[in-house]
Amino acid sequence: MPSTENSGSSSPLPSFGRSIWSLRREQVHSMEANHDSSALESELEFFQQQVTERFQDLSSAGNDELLSIPWISKLLDAFLSTLEEFRVVLLKNKGEVSKPPLDRLIDDFFERSVKALDICNATRDGIEKIRLWQKHLDIVLCALDSQKRALTEGQFRRARKALTDLALLMLDDRDSGSVFSHRNRSFGRHNMKKDHHNHHRNQSSGHSRSLSWSVSHSWSAAKQLQSIATNLAPPRGNDIVATNGLAVPVFTMSFVLMFVLWVVVAAIPCQDRGLNVHFSVPRNFSWGAPLMSLLNRILEESKKREHRNSNGLLREIYQVESCTRHMTDLADSVQFPLSEDQKMEVEQKVQEIALVCENFQKGLDPLERQVREVFRRIMNCRTEGHDILNRGKDLE
Repeated sequence: MPSTENSGSSSPLPSFGRSIWSLRREQVHSMEANHDSSALESELEFFQQQVTERFQDLSSAGNDELLSIPWISKLLDAFLSTLEEFRVVLLKNKGEVSKPPLDRLIDDFFERSVKALDICNATRDGIEKIRLWQKHLDIVLCALDSQKRALTEGQFRRARKALTDLALLMLDDRDSGSVFSHRNRSFGRHNMKKDHHNHHRNQSSGHSRSLSWSVSHSWSAAKQLQSIATNLAPPRGNDIVATNGLAVPVFTMSFVLMFVLWVVVAAIPCQDRGLNVHFSVPRNFSWGAPLMSLLNRILEESKKREHRNSNGLLREIYQVESCTRHMTDLADSVQFPLSEDQKMEVEQKVQEIALVCENFQKGLDPLERQVREVFRRIMNCRTEGHDILNRGKDLE
């Protein structure tokens, strides 16, 4: 499980903020008189401040908003904004990027970001699963639409079958990789035969090396997340000094990447999803407090739904599970002809299902486009970053 202990014991800094920049001023000659260094210092402080403010905003969400489709969308927006600002920091400091130890730290980030691409694909397939659930809910709505006709036993049989099929489908998605794990389509796929060849070539080197091609049946979102989180620790003081502070945004971006992916996998149905990923939120960073708050709230939400073995913590999934359970109980208990009380109860449950379907209708397409954009931006940032690294090495 994610730990709430501070993982920053390797760093000699008691707190993050002015102390890092003070350390640099004390250990780097003529730092106080160097205008470029002062500008870089302000730039890096601003980057940390922006990350902190975004996650403070996300952590201030009420319980009815947390882990909803709009909130996940907001989380992905925060990630994309942070990634763009990180990209700008790299571009403005091209001369430093290819120097050790910064080149190694950035390369580590790009390795983590590549592993994120499979999670983007798995998330997109999770959204596709939800769409399939929605089709069964639409059948229920159509069958029990009392506005068009009086409700009959035949309509309830149709609704009950759709609800049973939905329950079995959701149970299958929980207990296995499901058919989606076998037909995952990468965002960039054009040549199916070529992709199939690459998939098997990558698969031979390990379970988590699919690297944005189709994920294998044995691929695990939880293991992929753990691979991203492994050895992710705050930079040491000497690395901060040696990189003029640039080691700090590299670590921040790496941690934001891992944390956002952890939340998305927790929320949306993914192959072998789970929250049992070992990582610690560092408390000596200004953004540590809001991330810690989110971590604790999400873990608490997970405990509430633990006994139901939920497909995901997305609030709308909870609504689907709740609505279908109540509607199934109602469909099994009604007697014909329906009493007025039963008619009213059916109408109320139908309205609840209609609201869930409306939320899916409005939110799933934009959410999928955002996941695609995350995939694309990660790829572009990595390509651009490697170009900078390679150019710097060629000039040496």
